[in-house]
Amino acid sequence: MNLKTSSKLEKVLKSGHIAVTSECGPPRGSDPKAVTEKGKLIKDHVDVVNITDNQTAMTRMCSLAACIHLKQMGIEPMLQMVTRDRNRIALQSDILGAASFDIHNMLCLSGDHQSFGDCAQGQNVHDIDSMQLLQTVRHMRDNGKFLGGDDIKRPPDIFVGAAANPFADPFEVRVPRLAKKVACGAEFIQTQCIYNLDKFEEWMRRVRERGLHEKVFILAGMTPMKSAGMARYMKNRVPGMDVPDEVISRMAGVPKERQPQEGIDICVEAIQRLKEVEGVAGFHIMAIEWEEKVPEIVERSGLYPRPQV
Repeated sequence: MNLKTSSKLEKVLKSGHIAVTSECGPPRGSDPKAVTEKGKLIKDHVDVVNITDNQTAMTRMCSLAACIHLKQMGIEPMLQMVTRDRNRIALQSDILGAASFDIHNMLCLSGDHQSFGDCAQGQNVHDIDSMQLLQTVRHMRDNGKFLGGDDIKRPPDIFVGAAANPFADPFEVRVPRLAKKVACGAEFIQTQCIYNLDKFEEWMRRVRERGLHEKVFILAGMTPMKSAGMARYMKNRVPGMDVPDEVISRMAGVPKERQPQEGIDICVEAIQRLKEVEGVAGFHIMAIEWEEKVPEIVERSGLYPRPQV
């Protein structure tokens, strides 16, 4: 294996295993149990745990601190970092801070607009965008230099990735946009939640046409739905989400008390189908405030036990 970092995720992927990642949202408070308890639920069933960065622009415990709490538990964390809240000085500083705690995975994001959150009057920073953040991490790691040109005494040892949404409009630019992120240095991709399997498979066909599946590891995003109401909300209220009517009908076609299990069944079936798609290197399971269901999903999908690398 030609490993560039100490990342467990990189080792799993380059060993040819199907990777499994999940995520925990930090609390809106300072009690670390809110994230460590989630970590305990999923740690034996995933390779890496993402920590979101003030998701939906709501103020929360910082991603770096939550990552450190998981690291101290023996869980490999992934630092999510958005460009919304920091300029290039702060971004580089936090990258070094993460590296000092041997955090070896990072996901580069733009971040939700502040109008969605609890500080709508806050100012977007976006000194650099998510693609430039990818370039920054790679420059710091591979060249050992700050953006200003000075040498870094101990460069960060970080496996770096980005997000992709195969479903946002216009569909025709989705693969070219992915190609730009790969050109900027993305080594892995975690996608938006997938419910429209046909459209995702068409996106993957276009990805393969450009040979991008040979340049970046693609982890398909999976979120089990708890109810038909959640399915309708995601279809109608969440930008960039593609929930087919047949999925909503299936959820609505069972009694309300059985809808959570139906949502898990749909998720497991999707994973089993997408495991066979060339270029899908793993799965990112986002069980939002439902982390206790991740083990069941992983086991039923044939992705357990996790490989030892």
